[in-house]
Amino acid sequence: MAKTIDYGNLMHEAMRGLIRKVLAAVAQEGLPGDHHFFITFDTMHPDVELADWLSDRYPEEMTIVIQHWFDNLEVSADGFAITLNFGDSPEPLYIPYDAIRTFVDPSVEFGLRFETQEYDAEEIDEDEEELPQDAEVKAFAPKDEDDKPAGPKEAEIVSLDKFRK
Repeated sequence: MAKTIDYGNLMHEAMRGLIRKVLAAVAQEGLPGDHHFFITFDTMHPDVELADWLSDRYPEEMTIVIQHWFDNLEVSADGFAITLNFGDSPEPLYIPYDAIRTFVDPSVEFGLRFETQEYDAEEIDEDEEELPQDAEVKAFAPKDEDDKPAGPKEAEIVSLDKFRK
């Protein structure tokens, strides 16, 4: 049994589950209202699948927009496949959830950012199976001038580093 609870990886897992559920709903029912997504992902991730010309053009990361035109959205437990239009050229992509760096729905001011932190070898416990990861979540707590619930307000970033010793 691990000597500590790995909250960073647990949070990442929960946030990726949220993305999976949102994309699964969109695959079945389409995008509701003004919702649309900006998804930035690591193009160097070994399980990302994209055309060679796209990986040449975006050698480190790429941001896709899921809004007006997309096709063949298929959501699985590990990632999602989608066909997007790049300059009148439909291109299929496969993006594993653990390649995602940011997921933003600007229509409702919601966003998630996944970050990893470098650790010295001495800081890593030998019993740990994975390196701990830090995550930031943009949390929204709408309130009006009387501190009562109201419409959306600006994002407040909460970093897991605040809770580390």
